[in-house]
Amino acid sequence: MDEKQLNEEIRTEKTPRTVYFFEYLTRWTGSIPSLIVHTILFGGAFALGFFHVAPWDSVLLVLTTLVSLEAIYLSLLIQMTVNRHSESLKEVGEDVEGIQEDIEEITEDVEGIQEDIEEITEDVEGIQEDVEEMTEEDAEDAELEKRHLVSLEQLTKDVQRVLQDLEKFKKQ
Repeated sequence: MDEKQLNEEIRTEKTPRTVYFFEYLTRWTGSIPSLIVHTILFGGAFALGFFHVAPWDSVLLVLTTLVSLEAIYLSLLIQMTVNRHSESLKEVGEDVEGIQEDIEEITEDVEGIQEDIEEITEDVEGIQEDVEEMTEEDAEDAELEKRHLVSLEQLTKDVQRVLQDLEKFKKQ
């Protein structure tokens, strides 16, 4: 997360200006400009002692006191930042749990849809079998009807022949 995004995040959370200031201080302390400023200050302090502008004991005492105070404040600032990030991580954790629940629900829905698809597939196969059976029955019925027609025609011819034969017998 870059500095602009962090600044916007801090501002949008309705936090006091002091928190924003301390967050800025913490970020600035871990930056290259901070390293340069500290190097110059420490170099200047050692130069005071080296060039006998101030006694070494006083320079080291003041420098040690300042470094100790800075370390205390930095540790407090860092702890504040860690606490803030912990809260953010808790919120992210809750969001992740919500997403996992959504994924589980979606997975259940997908499984339900798969079961529905399997049932539909079985129904379609059953319908296809019924259509095939009906087609076979229709073909059998057509064949049977055809045989009946042939039989009827044959019977009609036979009856006509018998009638002709009877007519012939009558005339004789």
